[in-house]
Amino acid sequence: MNTRSPLDCPAWNKLEAHAATWRSAHLAEIQAGDPARARQLVAEAPGVRLDYSRQLAGALTLRLLAQLAAERGFEEWRAALFAGEKINTTEDRAAGHIAVRADEVSFSRLKDIAEKTRAQGRYKRVINLGTGGSDLGPRLLADAFGDGALDVRFVANVDALELERAVAGADADATLVVVTSKTFTTLETTHNARALKARGFRNFVAATANPEAARAFGAGEILAFPESVGGRYSVWSAAGFAGLLAVGGSAFSEFVAGGREIDEHFRTAPLEGNVPALLALLGVWNVNFLGLRAHAVLPYAHRLRQLPAYLQQLEMESNGKGVDRDGRAVAYATAPVLFGAEGTNAQHAFMQLLHQGPPAAAADFIDASAGETLSANLRAQADALAYGTRAGGDSLPPHRRHPGSRPSSILAFRRFEARDLGRLIALYEHKVFTQGVLWNINSFDQWGVELGKQLARQILSRSD
Repeated sequence: MNTRSPLDCPAWNKLEAHAATWRSAHLAEIQAGDPARARQLVAEAPGVRLDYSRQLAGALTLRLLAQLAAERGFEEWRAALFAGEKINTTEDRAAGHIAVRADEVSFSRLKDIAEKTRAQGRYKRVINLGTGGSDLGPRLLADAFGDGALDVRFVANVDALELERAVAGADADATLVVVTSKTFTTLETTHNARALKARGFRNFVAATANPEAARAFGAGEILAFPESVGGRYSVWSAAGFAGLLAVGGSAFSEFVAGGREIDEHFRTAPLEGNVPALLALLGVWNVNFLGLRAHAVLPYAHRLRQLPAYLQQLEMESNGKGVDRDGRAVAYATAPVLFGAEGTNAQHAFMQLLHQGPPAAAADFIDASAGETLSANLRAQADALAYGTRAGGDSLPPHRRHPGSRPSSILAFRRFEARDLGRLIALYEHKVFTQGVLWNINSFDQWGVELGKQLARQILSRSD
C-alpha cells in the first residue's frame, strides 16, 4: 500500500503551479465566458446531484487531482476498505462500517427488537446515554425522521442539567435507557448511567462492543457491534438503536439502504463521476492549493439542523491529524475547520463573514427539497458567494460590495426521505476516506481525544 508523502507526487507540484492561475481568477468572469460550466461540472449519485460549477476549478484541475489520486494509490486503498483489510493501522483493525451496513442478519435482529419494543407499548420514553458518535448519529436520525411513537431523548454531557432535562416528568418504569458506548468505559456515559440507576431506573439496554462490562453493569439486553466500527461511523450499527426506536424499522431500513447505494456508487463509479470522490478532490484543492482552511456545511432543511455537528466529528476527528501513516509530521494542511447551521438561520448569523470577511471559506449547500423558498435562498447565497457584485459593483459604496469568487458546491436531492439521509451520510464518509488517502493519514483512529480523558481521570482521582 502506498504510504509515501503526497508532496513526493508529481501531480502535487503540478497542482501548486496550476493553482496560481486560479487565485487571480474570478468566478463571475469565468461563468460569463463559459456558460456551459453549469451543465458540465455536475455529477450524479443515487438520488442526489452534485453541482460544482461554482468551484474555483476547471477541467484541467480535475485531471490533475485525478492524477494525484492515482499516484496516491486511491483504487488500491478503496479496494482494501471494501475488502475489510486492516487499514486502521494504529489500532490494527479494519474500518467496519461498510460491512455493518451489509450485515443483513445483525440488522434484522436489531430491527426485530426495536419493532417489538415499539409495539409493546410498555415504554413511553427512551433516553439514550452516549457521547460523540454514540450520540450524534442517533440524535441526527431521530431529529430528522422521528415519528413520535416514542419520546426519545439524548444525554451526551456529564453536566447534570442535561440529564435532568431528559428525565423531567419521566416514569422510571415506563422509561427505557439505552447506554451506547463501544468500550462501556466512557466517563460521561457510565457516570450518567450510574446516576439513573441510583434514581430508580431499571430498564437498561446496552449497545456496545464490550458485552462483559455491560453485563456487569446490569443491562437487561445487550446489542453488540464490532470493535472495528468507529464511533463516528457507527449509526448504522447497534449504536444507532435509539435512532431506530425513534424512526421505526421501515424508515431505518430505508436509511441503511441509502448508505448501501452510495457504497456501490463509490466502489464502481469512475472518478470523474464519483460524487464522494469529487467532494474529496475539491476539498483537497481548496485546502492545500487555494489556502481555504475553513469549510461551511449549510443544509437548507430544518430536519438537517443536527448535520453540521455530526459532520464536525466525522471530518475533524477523522482527518484532523498531524502525522502521516508512517509517523512523519505532515508538512501540509489536513482537515479544515468545519462549521455550519441550517439555512436560512445561517444567513442571519455567520454568512456575513463568508460573503465579505477576509478569511474566505469554501461551502457545501445541501438542498433537501424542503420548499421553494428555502431552495431559492440557497441558490441566491451560492450565487452571491460566487459572483458577488462584480457587474456594476464599482458604483456601490465599499461596504455594499461583495468580492465574490468564493467557492461552493450544491448537493441537491430530488426529495429528502430516510433513504436520502443514509445517502448523504455515506457520501461524507467516503469523502473523508478519500481525503485520508490523498493526505496519507489514518482516518479511522482518534488518539487526539485520549489525552484529555486520561488527565480528567487523574484530576478526579486526586479530588476523591
